[in-house]
Amino acid sequence: MSSSVIDFIATEARFGARNYEPIGVVLSRGEGVWVWDTEGNRYLDCLSAYSAVSQGHCHPKILAAMVEQAHRLTLTSRAFHNDQLALFYEEIAALTGSHKVLPMNSGAEAVESAIKSVRKWGYEVKGVPDGQAEIIVCANNFHGRTLGIVGFSTDPETRGHFGPFAPGFKVIPFGDATALEEAINPNTVAFLVEPIQGEAGVVIPPAGYFTEVRALCTANNVMLVLDEIQTGLGRTGKLLAEQHEGIEADVTLLGKALSGGFYPVSAVLSNNDVLGTLRPGQHGSTFGGNPLACAVARAALRVLVEEGMIENAALQGARFLEGLKAIRANTIREVRGRGLMLAVELHPEAGRARRYCETLQGKGILAKDTHEQTIRIAPPLVITSDQVDWALERLATTLTQDFS
Repeated sequence: MSSSVIDFIATEARFGARNYEPIGVVLSRGEGVWVWDTEGNRYLDCLSAYSAVSQGHCHPKILAAMVEQAHRLTLTSRAFHNDQLALFYEEIAALTGSHKVLPMNSGAEAVESAIKSVRKWGYEVKGVPDGQAEIIVCANNFHGRTLGIVGFSTDPETRGHFGPFAPGFKVIPFGDATALEEAINPNTVAFLVEPIQGEAGVVIPPAGYFTEVRALCTANNVMLVLDEIQTGLGRTGKLLAEQHEGIEADVTLLGKALSGGFYPVSAVLSNNDVLGTLRPGQHGSTFGGNPLACAVARAALRVLVEEGMIENAALQGARFLEGLKAIRANTIREVRGRGLMLAVELHPEAGRARRYCETLQGKGILAKDTHEQTIRIAPPLVITSDQVDWALERLATTLTQDFS
C-alpha cells in the first residue's frame, strides 16, 4: 500500500467506530461494473455494495435524474405533497402489482415498518389479543441492524450485549415448511423471511418451499412478508425472487437497488389490508418519500426494465454459476446461486475466505467474505459475458490456492 492509502485507512481507524472490517482498498471512482482506487488501479466490483448498485456505478440516467431534481426540490417532509411521490407510487405499484406503498429510507426501516404494520393488522383486523402478536422468523436471518431486528437474530455477534430485546418473535429453521406449520398459532400475524438468505451465505431453500409457505400462510390468515431488499429488483434474474415459484407475498420489502446506489430509498409494498390500518400520525419519516428519493427511484426502476438488466442477470448469472461449478479445486465445498447472487463456500481446512478475497483484490476483483468460509459474488446486473469470463479466470487461479 502507498502512504496515502495507509493514511486514509489510519485516519478512518482513528476517528471511526470499528464496526466494519473492510478489505484494504480505498476506492475513489466507479463506472458500470468497474471501480478504481486512489492509486488508479481498476477492479471488477463483485459485491455491488451488497446489491445496492445493481444498475452499475454512477449510471448516467439515474445521475441525470438526481441532479435535475436536486436543482428543483429535495425535501418537503410529508407535511406537504410533492410532485414526485405520486408518480413513484404509481410506477412501482404498476411494476410490482402492489396496492399500497409506504416509502422509507433504509432497508432496516422498511423491516421495522413492516413489523409495526403486521402487528397493527393482527390486532385490528385478525383479532389477536392486544400485546400477544407473534411473528415467525428464520434462523440465520439478516434483516438489518436496529435493536428491534437484532433481537430476533440468531447470530451471537449481532445480538451480543445489545439486549434486552422485544418479545413476540419465534425462530424456526429456514427452508422447513413443516417447522412453519408447527410454529403457527392463533396469535401468529406474519412470517418474515428472505427468499434467499444473503448474509448467511446465499442459502437457497428447497424447490417448492415457498409454494408450501404461501399455502400455509393463506390457510392460517398469516401475512407472508418477503424481505427482498437484496434479492429484489432483478438480482436473482426475476424482478422479484418470489416469481421463481410463482407466488405473491402479502408484504414485500425493497431497498438497496431501489435507488441504484445513489441515495437511501426503501419501500414497504403491501395489500390494502396491512398498510390500510395506518392512520395519520401513527407512523412516519421526515425523509421517507422525499422528492429527491422518488425521482432517483423512478429512474432506477426505469433503467432496470428498459435496459434489460433483469434478463441479463438471468443470462449472465447462469454463465457465472456454470463457470464456478466447473472450477476443479479441493478448496471448494459448494457453489450455489440464482441469477447474479452467487456464493462459493470453502472447506474449513482451506482457510478463511477473507484470504482468498484479498488475493482476488490483487488480481483486480473485489469480493467479500461472509461467515468465515464463504465468498459472495454479486456483480452489477450490467456485467457482460466477456467480463464474466474474465472474472472466472481469476477466480479459478485463486481458488486453486490453499491458504490453510
